[in-house]
Amino acid sequence: MVSRFEVYLVNLDPHPSKDAKNTRPCVVISPDEVNRNLETVIIAPIGSTKLQYPTRVPIEFLNNQRFIVLDQMRAVDKNLLVKKIGEIERSARVTLLERLQELFAQ
Repeated sequence: MVSRFEVYLVNLDPHPSKDAKNTRPCVVISPDEVNRNLETVIIAPIGSTKLQYPTRVPIEFLNNQRFIVLDQMRAVDKNLLVKKIGEIERSARVTLLERLQELFAQ
């Protein structure tokens, strides 16, 4: 089962095929109830950009400073999740949820 806060390589090709060319690490941000009951999950890409926007959550991932890019979140079919590569740390989970709450509170 796919769980919230897990990081996957996700096939983001506009026309997905078995030979994925555009895979990016993405964190699952949809709640586990959604992940259990739907064939889609909501993801946000993880990038290495240095731009610090309010929609970017800094994390330490794969021994580097990276950012969860909330301004590019989207729903994708679970079959586009290529491979699980980890999870985000606990402190980043709290920050992520706070930032999502700020984004959708208004």
